[in-house]
Amino acid sequence: MKALRLHGPGLLRLEDVDEPRPGPGEELVRVTAVGICGSDLHWFARSGIGDSVLSRPLVLGHEAGGVIVSGPRAGLRVAIDPAIPCDACEQCLAGRSHLCPAIRFAGHGTTDGALRELAAWPSSRLVPVPDGLSDVDAAMLEPLGVALHAVGLADVRPGSRVGVFGCGPIGLFIVALARISGATTIVATDVLQHRLDAATAWGATAVALVADGSERDELLAATAGRGGDAAFEVAGADDALETALVLAAPAATVVIVGIPAVDSTRFTASVARRKGLTIRLSRRMNRVYPRAIRLVESGLVDVRAVVTEVRPFADFDTAFGIASRREGLKVVVRPSAGPEPARGRSSAAIARSAAHPAPGSSLT
Repeated sequence: MKALRLHGPGLLRLEDVDEPRPGPGEELVRVTAVGICGSDLHWFARSGIGDSVLSRPLVLGHEAGGVIVSGPRAGLRVAIDPAIPCDACEQCLAGRSHLCPAIRFAGHGTTDGALRELAAWPSSRLVPVPDGLSDVDAAMLEPLGVALHAVGLADVRPGSRVGVFGCGPIGLFIVALARISGATTIVATDVLQHRLDAATAWGATAVALVADGSERDELLAATAGRGGDAAFEVAGADDALETALVLAAPAATVVIVGIPAVDSTRFTASVARRKGLTIRLSRRMNRVYPRAIRLVESGLVDVRAVVTEVRPFADFDTAFGIASRREGLKVVVRPSAGPEPARGRSSAAIARSAAHPAPGSSLT
């Protein structure tokens, strides 16, 4: 089978590798769609992210959907939850498995990700998707889940004033979630006009291009001079965080979602201190797939609208080039050959798979 491996900065190779064999508690999945995330681009550009560095050729990709091809659930279409916690430590037992110290994550460190034709993955981390969701939709549940987790940290409520600083796909999902949560004012910034146009279409009430901070007065005025109850830094840039702090109202919550290119973040302490701000750091997501699926299935969030480019596996160079240049919004790669199946197994078949519950499968 084919797998796309990162060998060094900017060096990806599509290689022939052995087909994986599922171990105990695993199933074999044919990977049908993988989104290229900003964190994948960190690995691609620098062979590392934060304090993690490339130690061997690594398969990237963690936003993924596919079809199970082994065992009693063969034919079931799934979203691939990229996180594999230990399920036994203090954090896991407390319901915070995303903070598990022993967690393994697809396309990170030494855990191969989804940019390969086949993957053996824990059954408990394969989430059945309804008939109405395409394979690309299934892959987009992961970035939507990251946005859901971040919005939950800020407790956005009806009537809230919200700022979103960085309008890539996750920032756009935060805009959409703030809108359906009842936020009445949503201000947003980005360095790219086409992303701001998308933010407006998704519900932002005022947007501005990043302009060395001069845009902050304009956006503060859009909140009637009061600032935001919640602010989200989603650019991985100190300037975006500074804007979030400046535009946050006293006692507001600022959520840091973006991952910086270098492993440090700086901001003006006096601005945050004098306002008594709560600063929270968002770590991926935690048990949100059921809610993400309901949001998409109900039509409240159109995840496919964020996908502006879909490329076959052989076009990986083009796909990563488009993503690296920040053209469009989300680039998706199709590792498996052939057209996307219109349907996998039926909803009834999905229901029969309840003996293998998905992570976080409670509807509460």
